[in-house]
Amino acid sequence: MTISIWRYSHLTLAVSSFVFILLASVTGIMLAFQPISEQLESYKISGFESVTVAETIFHLNEKYPEVLDVQVDANQFVLASVVNNEGESLNGYIDPKTAEFISDEIVTSKFFKWVTNFHRSLFLKSIGRFFVGLCSFLLFLIAVSGTILILKRQGGLKQFFSKVINENFNQYWHVVLGRLSLIPIIIITITGVYLSAEKFDLLPKSSTNHQVDFETLSATSKQNIQDFSIFKNTKLSEVKSIEFPFSDDVEDYFILALKDKEILVNQFTGDVISEINYPLVTLFSDLSLLLHTGQGSILWSIILAIATVNILFFIYSGFAMTLKRRQSKLKNKYNKDASKYVILVGSENGSTLPFAIQLQQQLLKAGETVYITELNNYDTFSKVEHIIILTATYGDGEAPTNANKFLERLKTVVQLRDISYSVVGFGSLAYPNFCKFAFDVDSAMNLQFQQELNVCTINDKSVESFVEWVNLWNENRKLSVHISKEKLTIKPRLNHTLTVVNKTKVEGHPDDTFLITLKPNTKKFTSGDLLAIYPRNDYRERLYSIGKVNNNIQLSVKLHQNGLGSGFLNSLNKGDSFKARILQNTAFHFPKKASKVILISNGTGLAPFLGMIAQNTNQIETHLYCGLRQNESFNLYNSAIKESQNKNQITRLNLVFSKETPKKYVQDLLKRDALFVSETIKNKGVIMICGSLAMQKDVLAILNVITIQNLSEPLEVFKNQIRTDCY
Repeated sequence: MTISIWRYSHLTLAVSSFVFILLASVTGIMLAFQPISEQLESYKISGFESVTVAETIFHLNEKYPEVLDVQVDANQFVLASVVNNEGESLNGYIDPKTAEFISDEIVTSKFFKWVTNFHRSLFLKSIGRFFVGLCSFLLFLIAVSGTILILKRQGGLKQFFSKVINENFNQYWHVVLGRLSLIPIIIITITGVYLSAEKFDLLPKSSTNHQVDFETLSATSKQNIQDFSIFKNTKLSEVKSIEFPFSDDVEDYFILALKDKEILVNQFTGDVISEINYPLVTLFSDLSLLLHTGQGSILWSIILAIATVNILFFIYSGFAMTLKRRQSKLKNKYNKDASKYVILVGSENGSTLPFAIQLQQQLLKAGETVYITELNNYDTFSKVEHIIILTATYGDGEAPTNANKFLERLKTVVQLRDISYSVVGFGSLAYPNFCKFAFDVDSAMNLQFQQELNVCTINDKSVESFVEWVNLWNENRKLSVHISKEKLTIKPRLNHTLTVVNKTKVEGHPDDTFLITLKPNTKKFTSGDLLAIYPRNDYRERLYSIGKVNNNIQLSVKLHQNGLGSGFLNSLNKGDSFKARILQNTAFHFPKKASKVILISNGTGLAPFLGMIAQNTNQIETHLYCGLRQNESFNLYNSAIKESQNKNQITRLNLVFSKETPKKYVQDLLKRDALFVSETIKNKGVIMICGSLAMQKDVLAILNVITIQNLSEPLEVFKNQIRTDCY
């Protein structure tokens, strides 16, 4: 079943059962406190687990002339019905060690009775019970479909509990709380369905019919009750109830109901007359009642209450996300066959739509004819000259729901004009398959149309990156489309304070590069993560790859003329502090286990590798290939590399300089070591690349040649062993 079907099913079930789930959840939260209030009563004695049936029956018979029955509830409170010496009937909790009365039986309050009846049947009797049972079943299906969607989003079962990227409040907590509440919610729903089926007699009939041969019953060899073997060897904690004989006739006997079976006991000899194990349907019924109500366990009752509160949140967040998608409805001034420009959008939660709508509006202002629609609506366009595709990627590199039919439609829909296209991918670098679907779309489009610009990737809805792409696109199209940053800008949460510990001087460095060391107010980061800074407090984001050294953040920064980010960082002095964000970049973390690791960098791309090498406490065999401009460029990193070499954290350093004689690049080193590189890949080693996009492109091309020549496979086959973070 495709992701869209699961999402549609999930939403349909939620909408159709909304009222019943809401009512059941509210009343369920209230009822969760009933077993808690009972457990808080002090009617359970210490050492209860060691008390035997023989001990309790002996004391009851000693103290009262007539005993009718004994019951042990889920709280392990012992309830007895007796007649005292004055002929009065008593019914209440006793001390099973002494038979002394402790308190009258707990009477359920009118409020809890009212809520219980409402929860079970909505005061609609059989019809209400049916709808409540159906509601439990639908909620079970919602939980299953929701789990499948989470698995898709996280990239499989192994990643089910991995960190969720906080893209927006509702989506983030919908997933996080959904994972934590999954098991309790499934238990609530399954037991709810089971108990409803039991009420409607839909389960197999279970009966406990003893076959007693009354002719063989004997009153001879009489024993004292405290000496009955069955009573001595049975703990009271195993008992559900004990029914006492009505008379002194031998045909009357004790009925001992345990948790898994029922036993008839001769009242004179203590012999077991008959024993029948409960059928599975009875055991499941008892277990379902305990799990559904939380009886006997304060902890489980609290878990049920929290899970039920979460169900209410799921109702809210689910509808909020749906409403957000619906509110971002696409509207058109021109129809599809009258437009020069066509904008196709792929978005899972609606966050990409504002960018597409803003581009559409600005094109209209510029006097252009433009049509906007979802990728799944791809069709023939009579007058189109240029197609712009803005798409997010869902889960493990999949298409968003409104784009999952596009690639198939692209194969069947034939355009009758020469068309150019541009693709913009939206995603988060924290996901391993960053913007993968955008690249898939680009590859498919390139088979039919003329690519105007390389794929542009937008991390974390960066308005600045999008504006840069629009400016580049303007140059190509000879247009002057201006994007309103204010309408797209979402104020980021700058939740980390960083203080400058040290900074090298940029003056005198041949590449205008400096190292800056920052002390953050958190330890939850590692080398390869990203530091997002906002130099003018206008939320124009700048990203830098982090090297973690001595629990500090170390950045290698090239100072650009009029550079916003580099200029800001260079202006800082030791002791200065500023606010920023730290973004997890799990797709670019140093492997915890690997046969070998090859690190490839140029320029300031060396920064995260310095941190990774310093963190290589397992001493994984690590080879660094680094391309710089000239010998002096390496002075900035020399001491850190030497220290790592002394600690055996780096196996081999391979340096090359593009401005020295002879002029060489890292690609030349990889060609030289082609056999070593191919052996590393063959033996499941990991290759990590950080630096410029131009360098990445050349390196990947060389690696592809190496794998084809030495391993008879293209690099694509080994893509899971390649990790990149280039800019």
